[in-house]
Amino acid sequence: MSSLDTLWANTETLDPDVGDEETLGELVYEYALQITRVVEYGMSADALLAGQASPPPEGARVDFYLEGLVTGPRLKGTVNGVDYLYFRADGRAQLHIHAEITTEDGKKVALLAEGVAIAEQGTSIFRLRENVTLLSHHLELSWVNAIQIWAAGKVDVASGRVRLKAYIA
Repeated sequence: MSSLDTLWANTETLDPDVGDEETLGELVYEYALQITRVVEYGMSADALLAGQASPPPEGARVDFYLEGLVTGPRLKGTVNGVDYLYFRADGRAQLHIHAEITTEDGKKVALLAEGVAIAEQGTSIFRLRENVTLLSHHLELSWVNAIQIWAAGKVDVASGRVRLKAYIA
């Protein structure tokens, strides 16, 4: 079993909890990611995420490097990227994700996602809500250029595991 297979198995408990899936469009992909590196700019990511520190008036930025597996009926492969997370002074955690999906046959899809991370009180879990666009210049993947995606999932900041489902909006 590869380390990526182990990651997928270890995120099974992070149910993406997307709500009423019947009202969502077609499932495009799911991913299981691991935070592999954290870059801080003078504020402790652990303190911010645990609610032990508040962002300063100008907010606080933390970069989370991510990698893992993408599975689903429309896209399969791996993903690598960075979430340039911005904690506003009012407590809102804004997601700004740039990533690349590499399909099983080696083709690339660019991913851009914006959204929010919402803390589940008393836990290390944050609910994720994302607005996603994809881009590819590979002819057989050009269908991604015309769709808009809504995604929902969870991250356990204690373990660094992320699980998310993405649907055509």
